[in-house]
Amino acid sequence: MKWVVEGTTRNLNLAMRLGLGLAGLLWAVTAHAQGAAQDKPAVRAVTAFVTVDKDNYAARMDEAAQFLAAAKTALNQAGFPGAAGRVTTQPFPQYIKGLKREEALALIGALKQVAANDHVALNIGPAMINDDDDTSAADLLPVILADNGANASLIVADDKGLHWRAIGVAAHAMHEIAAASPNGNGNFGFATIAMMKPYGPYYPGSWHNGPGKHFAIAMETATVVNHVFEKYHDPVEAQAHLTEELSQYTKEAEAVAMKLAAATGWTYEGIDATPAPGRASIATAFESFLGAPIGSSGSMTAAGIITRAVQATPVKRTGYSGLMIPVMEDKVLAQRWAEGTFSLDSILAWSAVCAGGVDTVPLAGSTSEQQIARIIGDVSWLAYRWNKPLGSRLMPSPGRSAGEMTAFTARGLVNTRIH
Repeated sequence: MKWVVEGTTRNLNLAMRLGLGLAGLLWAVTAHAQGAAQDKPAVRAVTAFVTVDKDNYAARMDEAAQFLAAAKTALNQAGFPGAAGRVTTQPFPQYIKGLKREEALALIGALKQVAANDHVALNIGPAMINDDDDTSAADLLPVILADNGANASLIVADDKGLHWRAIGVAAHAMHEIAAASPNGNGNFGFATIAMMKPYGPYYPGSWHNGPGKHFAIAMETATVVNHVFEKYHDPVEAQAHLTEELSQYTKEAEAVAMKLAAATGWTYEGIDATPAPGRASIATAFESFLGAPIGSSGSMTAAGIITRAVQATPVKRTGYSGLMIPVMEDKVLAQRWAEGTFSLDSILAWSAVCAGGVDTVPLAGSTSEQQIARIIGDVSWLAYRWNKPLGSRLMPSPGRSAGEMTAFTARGLVNTRIH
């Protein structure tokens, strides 16, 4: 208990010197005890992968929700805050096969309602896996995603090459989703994925295509990158220290995951420690390292350092395991985008050394399907050429033009200027 007493005494002295009064004294008593938990990165989500059909979906979803509640408790007790529950089903065309359009939409609506009742997020997987798949499932996406009650994706590249037909279908879907959903919010829940393996925990590109009960962990490590980049500006030192800290936290989280797997029978598929923003901005980490706005010279180096460190962690890795630049999910990124310090071309360039892709990039409402398809194609080429998982989550803003601010209202999005 010596360390508690000494730490509390130091905090009490500090509070009295600052004249913080009773509130300050109460803070001083609790700050040290809370510090250990606050130092650990949050877990963005635990994603459960399940296989459902029209007869068992409610039971499977409830079972997953119970597991996710246990996972959250275990991770929180280990000092990792967060750990929201997510469920990803097999590709939804498989369980709506043979149903009429109205029946298919009703089944997915019922799935969404169960997920809401269970307080978990829902991903219904890819509308197309292969380039020659039936496109009728993709035609349902504007209706399914209009209320932001689910997430979905479409695979546009794999080991065989680019899926040019699927790229066109995806561009059409994004165009129609923007028109069908309030303020174009529905595209927040839709992305194309290229070279993405199953069991990635991050939405909307999370998917799987197998039986059984599996889970993966998405860690929110932007806080760790900020901590390291504030101290170390030499590339070699920064990468070494970032690898060390990420390795420490991912190993601790994996130890919890392995115990969960052993106790529940669910199969652990890995950790994605891609530094998604949350309590900290990834842009501020870049800027601490560069001493300049993100997009300045050296940004490619920062992107590479982060990706190398994530991929050097000695745990079972899944998903992107790289770097995300979600333009409208990060307040500082959104601000820098509006200021023009980086652009779509910047993100494409960084994608050559990282994994993540083009995420929540705002587009003018008048952007054509052909223009959207070209962006998806560029990202898909990078993914295929370098054999890395990249996604495209593009956000046309209805009624808005270049130079204007977007008007999205989906929770978690920060409006910014359209280039």
